[in-house]
Order: sequence, then structure tokens, then C-alpha cells
Amino acid sequence: MKLAAVATIRTDFPEAHFWLVRRGSAERCGEPVRVFNPEHIGIRIERSDLLLPDYLFYALAHIHQSGMWKQLATGTLSLVNIRVSDVRDIELSPR
Repeated sequence: MKLAAVATIRTDFPEAHFWLVRRGSAERCGEPVRVFNPEHIGIRIERSDLLLPDYLFYALAHIHQSGMWKQLATGTLSLVNIRVSDVRDIELSPR
């Protein structure tokens, strides 16, 4: 199941539970944050019976720290960005 099946994911989304940095340096791009910015990718969990927002926040922090977003980021060396579709396509595995 993909993340888009249980969450609403878009930019300029102040009602989101948390946001991912969409544009910036390779080290910051994809970092989950709790402060709204209209440029960030907002994630709001609609199916909290299947996935808790805080759990996903820390899971995405792990994904960021492991360097997954660096592989998907596009742009120049000093300024890269990730796409909303990249976040929607994150595969959730029931374990």
C-alpha cells in the first residue's frame, strides 16, 4: 500500500500533521518538520486507525537520515528538490 492511500499529501497545506522540506540543500531536502511553510510538502494522515502521524514523522526522519531523499532529489548541487509524487509513492509495508 502506498502512503497516498492513507494520507493527503500536498504543498501549501497548513492543516497537515507535519511537513517535509521540499527544496533546499541535499542535507535538508526531505527532512520532516513541525513548522508550516507553504513551500513544504504537507502530510495529513486520514486513516489514523492504520498509521499514527507521530510514527510516520519518525519513520520519515529515519528515511531522511538514511539518505533516501538524496537519491531522489533533482536539481543542482547547491539547490535540490523532491516532488510531491515521490512522497505519495512511498510504499508502506504491513509488518
